[in-house]
Order: sequence, then C-alpha cells, then structure tokens
Amino acid sequence: MSQIKIYAHRKTIDQFRDQLSQAIHQALVESLSYPVEKKFQRFIALKQDDFIYPDDRSDRYIIIEIFMFEGRSIETKKRFVQAIFANIQQQCGISAQDIEITIFETPKCNWGIRGKNADELGLNYQVNV
Repeated sequence: MSQIKIYAHRKTIDQFRDQLSQAIHQALVESLSYPVEKKFQRFIALKQDDFIYPDDRSDRYIIIEIFMFEGRSIETKKRFVQAIFANIQQQCGISAQDIEITIFETPKCNWGIRGKNADELGLNYQVNV
C-alpha cells in the first residue's frame, strides 16, 4: 500500500499533473512490483505565498511524500527514488534539483483499509522486495 502526496505551485500542478502522476506511478510499479491498478495520489496546489523554499530551487520545485508499508529493502527504496527522479526529468523536464522525495514507512497494523487493519488483509503484491 502507498499513499502519495505531491506539493507544488498551482501552475506547476496544472501544467504537469498527468505527467507527474504517470512518472511517479510508473516508478512505483517498476521499482516496487506494485499493482498497476493501485494508484493513490493527492496533488496539493499551493499559492506562491504559501510555498517557501530556498533560492536555488525554481518555480517548478515539488515535494513528494510517499507513505507506505514497511518492508522494502534499502536498495529497492533507493532504486525507487532514482526512478522517480529520472521519470519526472524525462516526462516533465523538471530538474532533479527541483524535486524532493521523502518515504515514510509504517507497519501494516497502523493502516486501516476497507474496514480492517492492513496486517489482516490478503495483498495481491509483495511488500518485502
């Protein structure tokens, strides 16, 4: 399971929403062997006054927060992060300098999904990759 939040200026989201969505999901599917149909994303569009960041970032600066079950190896998570950078660069033309990614991992027992705790669900994919 993963839940993804993408923060950026409204104009960046308006311009690149579909490409960002595809770039991130493609990395998730390819790097984590995640099911294609499991797409959970939220785009948070910010006004310029509400998005403060260093001068060495451009107005295309984005923050990606990924919440997922714990269990992936360090190598798998690194591959996933690098795939996101590469996909966004290729599909949107947004520089890696303007992308920050954070992965938050929690035990399955801390997630409630479809009326159950996630550790009680039968998943159609492997978490320990």
